Amino acid sequence: MGSKLASDNSTYVSEDVQKAAKILVVGHFAVGKTTLIGTLSEIAPLRTEETMTQAGSHIDDLKGVRGKTTTTVAMDFGRLTLSEKLVLYIFGTPGQQRFLQVWEDMSRGALGALILVDPERLEESFPVIDLVEQYGLEYAIAVNQFDDHRQHPAEELREALDLLPHTPVVTCDARDRKSSANALITLVRYLLNRHP
Repeated sequence: MGSKLASDNSTYVSEDVQKAAKILVVGHFAVGKTTLIGTLSEIAPLRTEETMTQAGSHIDDLKGVRGKTTTTVAMDFGRLTLSEKLVLYIFGTPGQQRFLQVWEDMSRGALGALILVDPERLEESFPVIDLVEQYGLEYAIAVNQFDDHRQHPAEELREALDLLPHTPVVTCDARDRKSSANALITLVRYLLNRHP
C-alpha cells in the first residue's frame, strides 16, 4: 500500500509549490459548504458529517431546506492547487452557532473567507458576516444558486447584505467545479489585490 501512495501524485503537494494559503469556506446552516469543498478538492475531502436526528430537530432549523439529512460537526477540509507555486488549503466550518469555538480556532492563520449565502435566506448570513469581520478576515460573497430559486442581481444582494463597495459578490453552484473554482479564485484575486 505504501508504494501505491508514493506513486499517487495527487496525494502529495508538488515540491515546486512555494506558497500555501489557508482559506475558510463559511456560511449559515445548510448553505452548501461541504458540497463546495467536495466539488473543489483535488484530494478526497475530510468530512465530519453526522446524521441529523429527531433529538436535534429543535436545534437545527430545517425551515426552507429540503433533503438535508447530515450536518458538519467539526470541519471539512480539502486542497486545491491553483498554480505550480500556490496551493490552497480549504477549511469548511459548521454553520450552527453552537460551533462558535470551532470557528474561532479555524480562523487563526486564515488568509480570508469565502462566505456562501442562500439568496432565499439572506437574513441567516448576517451573523456569519459579523463573525468573519470580528475575526478580522477579508472576504468575498458567493451566492449559491439553488435550482428552484430565482436569480438576484449582484447589486440587489450587495445592498441587502449591506456590503462595502469593494467586497466581491459572485454567484456559483456549489455542485459545479468550474463555478465553485471561479468563486474561490475571485476571493484569492481580491486578497492578492488587497495585500500584494
